[in-house]
Amino acid sequence: MKNAVIFATGSYLPETPVPNEKLTRFPPSSLGRIVEKTGILSRRIAPDEACTSDLALRAARRCLQKIDFPAEGLQGIVLSTSSPDRMQPATATRVQHELGATNAFAFDINSVCSGSTFGICMADALIKSGKFKNILFIASEMYSKILHKQDFCTFPLFGDGAGAILFGAADSDGGVLHSCLRTDGSSSDAVCVPAGGTMLPFERLNGPRMAYFKMNGPVVFEFATRKGPEIILQLLEEARVALEDINWFITHQANINIIKTIAARLGVSQEKFIVNLDRYANTASASVLVALDEAISGRVIRAGDLVVTCAFGGGLSWGANLIRV
Repeated sequence: MKNAVIFATGSYLPETPVPNEKLTRFPPSSLGRIVEKTGILSRRIAPDEACTSDLALRAARRCLQKIDFPAEGLQGIVLSTSSPDRMQPATATRVQHELGATNAFAFDINSVCSGSTFGICMADALIKSGKFKNILFIASEMYSKILHKQDFCTFPLFGDGAGAILFGAADSDGGVLHSCLRTDGSSSDAVCVPAGGTMLPFERLNGPRMAYFKMNGPVVFEFATRKGPEIILQLLEEARVALEDINWFITHQANINIIKTIAARLGVSQEKFIVNLDRYANTASASVLVALDEAISGRVIRAGDLVVTCAFGGGLSWGANLIRV
């Protein structure tokens, strides 16, 4: 059985940074709390005319261009997003067309911020099935379009962005070595966009507020700091790999205090954790892929390194992957 090896990575962030001090809709006295509570200094916001698939396309093209891989050679595209272009069809279908991947199937997954780990596992499983030689996995998010701009509890915390990984089948001891995925649907209301589906159609709304993303911050913080270390240890135990053998950890880039707590509970130096949330804020399911691409492109992560990715988000859902780059 061939392993799903990383052939190339790519990412795209909208060009113009939006630092905290430019969030003038909020009282200046409140802006310091953003850094204190989350570690976020800036984020990227996509232009009004852009949509989620536009970011996905840019990340995908950058990924394929790194190894001159032709789009028509792709066999499958898996796109993670919780901020899709439209309720239907899958955002991946527009990406497939615009990319010129005429021979690839394409579909979406939605595990909110956990989508990176779920998608990596999905791509790995498709390749290990023996039916596919390559899968392009993309995570693309545009939360600026689903946040209420006056909501201080959510709007400053998120940014727009996309990341991509081209996985290929190879006879190798590297690639995706193991994955763990978990869900607890009893807390599905903790992170959600309440309206727009069959549970609460738009026609039943008295106002637009329920059409925007909402999150129970304290519940999510407690969940992430508890389940993050737990699933990393489960992943390594099942893979029979020692914690000290891991070169790098890339967790979902939601909050610096979550990352610090996970590191402390694992007994691992924070220097082993890749962090970019100070520059990009929370890019939901794209965050792990963006951080991975930057770390590989910047030669922070090198060939042969063992990397653990871990993410947590709406559902509630959480997961982790062990990858030898």
